[in-house]
Amino acid sequence: MSPLLLLLLCSSAVASGRGDRFTNHWAVRIRGGPEQADAVAEKYGYRNLGQVGGLQDLYHFHHSRVLRRAAFPLRGRHSFIHLDAKVAWAQQQLVKPRVKRSVLRDSALLSFNDPKWSKMWYIHCQDGSGRCRSEMNVLAAWQRGFTGRNVVVSILDDGIERTHPDLSQNYDHLASYDINGNDHDPTPRYDSRNENVHGTRCAGEVAAAANNSHCIVGIAYNAHIGGIRMLDGDVTDIVEAKSLRIRPDYIHIYSASWGPKDDGRTVDGPGPLTRLAFEEGIKKGRRGLGSVFVWAAGNGGRQADHCSCDGYTSSIYTISVSSTTENGNKPWYLEACSSIMVTTYSSGDFHERKMVRLPVLDSDAAQCSR
Repeated sequence: MSPLLLLLLCSSAVASGRGDRFTNHWAVRIRGGPEQADAVAEKYGYRNLGQVGGLQDLYHFHHSRVLRRAAFPLRGRHSFIHLDAKVAWAQQQLVKPRVKRSVLRDSALLSFNDPKWSKMWYIHCQDGSGRCRSEMNVLAAWQRGFTGRNVVVSILDDGIERTHPDLSQNYDHLASYDINGNDHDPTPRYDSRNENVHGTRCAGEVAAAANNSHCIVGIAYNAHIGGIRMLDGDVTDIVEAKSLRIRPDYIHIYSASWGPKDDGRTVDGPGPLTRLAFEEGIKKGRRGLGSVFVWAAGNGGRQADHCSCDGYTSSIYTISVSSTTENGNKPWYLEACSSIMVTTYSSGDFHERKMVRLPVLDSDAAQCSR
């Protein structure tokens, strides 16, 4: 038996846990190519939505007559797909709770004309404060030409505002896709609660344009920036694997600031398809150089959460990023674990200065001028 098949079989043998939500989507392994997969799908009433992120012999099946969400796997004619001799493995997809990792508020020098530049204390010491502890050497890197030019970064999140005046100059449609809507536009879905701003703010930290008289400056202000909209809907193993497999020969860096619940009670990680997507990415992505997967370490410090229990940040295939405050202290939300590879500045306690966030168009664009 091949290691791949053993991995998939082992994962399907795990009993469903309390609170599981079963979807009407399946991951199916069928040898023989797309025509064989189409035939099997039609036989049992499924629709073949294509390969899962280009992974060989793995297909995404959808069944419109099965409940979109259910507390247990519903039985019917479609269930017999597991017994078909042409099917090596099939797994009904579970909704995987995923939370966005953003800091919650607790109750010859370069110079740019961007209004918030003077407040970006974590990059430069030009505000005359005397408290500046910008020790990341960002300006020195920029002066040597390391500004992100020719680097392609994609933010895996709830979407990004591709028309945002601080992002449009560097926006790259080839590094973008909407997994939730199955189209090429990663624009967030706006709602009254303003929930889908996280991806746009992450994109701004990476590649907000410099010297455009608007808002902030990104740490890699010449990089190409794209967005994979995948958190605004049910997150399953298929959704995560597809997100990590969008144009792996074109996108250099996949950045994710989300993961399992940071509640101190959850041990979770990538499913079998996502683990395969990671492995394929580091072996074959970036035209053989290997994709770079950057992951936020988690914000569950107050809940005594530990990032070693997070299978994304502790994966050998990801670069796990933690944070420190303005004064070099551990933030109240920090999770410490051995998988952390790099630390950068972030917001801290009430008496320490905060990070400058990119205002989103739908809610707080006026803040750019203040």
